[in-house]
Parts: sequence; structure tokens; C-alpha cells
Amino acid sequence: MEVFLQQLINGISLGSIYALIALGYTMVYGIVQLINFAHGDVYMVGAYLGFFATAILGWPFLPALLLSMVVCAILGMVIEKLAYTPLRNAPRIAALITAIGVSLFLEYGMMLLVTPQVRTFPQVLPEVQYKLLGNLVITNRQIIILVVTIALMLLLQYIVHKTKIGKAMRAVSHDKQAAQLMGINVNKTISATFAIGSALAAAAGVLVGIYYNAINPLMGIMPGLKAFVAAVLGGIGIIPGAMTGGFLLGIVEAMVSGYGKSLYRDPVAFVILIIILIVKPAGLFGKNVREKV
Repeated sequence: MEVFLQQLINGISLGSIYALIALGYTMVYGIVQLINFAHGDVYMVGAYLGFFATAILGWPFLPALLLSMVVCAILGMVIEKLAYTPLRNAPRIAALITAIGVSLFLEYGMMLLVTPQVRTFPQVLPEVQYKLLGNLVITNRQIIILVVTIALMLLLQYIVHKTKIGKAMRAVSHDKQAAQLMGINVNKTISATFAIGSALAAAAGVLVGIYYNAINPLMGIMPGLKAFVAAVLGGIGIIPGAMTGGFLLGIVEAMVSGYGKSLYRDPVAFVILIIILIVKPAGLFGKNVREKV
């Protein structure tokens, strides 16, 4: 039972990361029906920005987190304007290929900029362990990851449901042409969606840096793919689904690792993807008619 509870704690921490990245996938898909495979690499850029702020500038955790989120929000808008806006009316396969090209550009551009070597993230948050029942342990880093994730998710829900730009996002998600006829600036709304999704991915990158203490230019590939699985699991295009899918995937991975099958922790994510596509293609929160953001 102790192993189960310990892995549950570890899985919630890991799932928080997947959930933050998955939100970017699901928001963009909900608005423009695009799977942005460069999203995992925005997460990687966010981790390096956090590394730069803490290791070079000597900033503490919170300012580094905010810097990373702001810069990646701008990066997300630039990517959308340069790579995806010209393809707005092109076949989906063209946008998909472009997304893969942007992903490779970010990966190898960062490799050229900072070299391929693994960087050790500074100890901005010295690890403190807290003992719970029996031998159960939770660290201050895990608590911070969960608190930051919940805070960002609540902020996202507030933006989507209570602000003008959030209402515009929901309108564009339901019917882009009708929203435009009602005076909503669709281009601005799409850019805002990319900015918010990229900022959340950047936050996940910094949190991974402080948790695992190591980053590299290719670190966004596997978490990006797993976050996509999480988004599909919950229901692509549905925000609560992305959150739930991220946490579920993190917990399943932790359980697989905790019970001695760590070699299968990566394949299990894609087995889940295959099963969900066969059994419930719309995802856990999906319906016969795709629900919108």
C-alpha cells in the first residue's frame, strides 16, 4: 500500500507537467483544429529560459518562471504568425508538416545555440523532504509543482470563462465565421491562444528543470508526445479533459515504474493512446459531437 501511495504522489507531480503541456495542445486544437507538434519544443525553450534566468542572471524561482512564461508567450505568437497564419486555409496536412518543421527548427536551433550537452539546473529550491504516514515522502519541489500547476489552471479557467479574450476564444472555437461577423478579431484571438498555451508549456519546462535538475535541447520530444496522448485521452479540444488526461497519464506512468516495470513507462503511454482511439475516440470527456473549448 505504501508503494502505491508513494507512486500516486510521484504520479501527480509528473501528471502536473503533462497537464500543463497538454493544455496548450488542446487549446490550439479547439480554436484552429491544428495539432501543434512544436509545442513540446516551446516547453524545452521555457526550460532553457529558466536556466538562463537562474544560472546566469541569478534570479530566484518565481521571477525566472515569469520571465520564461512571458518570453515563450511571445515566441508562441511569433510561431503562429510566421508558420501557421499563411496556412490557415491550406489542407491540414500542410499545417501538420509545418508544425514538425518548426519543431525540428527549435530543437536544432537550440542545439546550435547552447550545444547538445545536458545542462544541470541550478539548485534554486534546495530539496526538503517531508515524511507523511509510515515511509511516505513528499518533497517541497513536488508541493511547489502541484501548487503552481493548480494556480495556473485556475487562472486559465478564469481567463477562458470570465474575460473578454476568453469569451472570444470560446466564440471562435464554436464558429469562427459567426464570431468574425459579430466583430471578434479572430486573428488576435488565435494569437492569444498560442500565447497562453506557450506560457503554460514554459512553466512546465521550468518546473521540470527544478524537479529533475537536468535539461537538454531534445528534452521536449517525449513529454510533448505524452502530453498529446494526455490531451487525446481527456478529449482533444476540451480543457478539463487535458487536465484530467495529464494527471491520469502521470499516475499510470508512476505506477508502472514503481512496480518494477520502468522500461515500459514510455510505451504504456502509447498503448493508452491506441486503446482510447479504439474504445472512445472522442476521449473521456468527449461526446459524439466534439465539444468545444
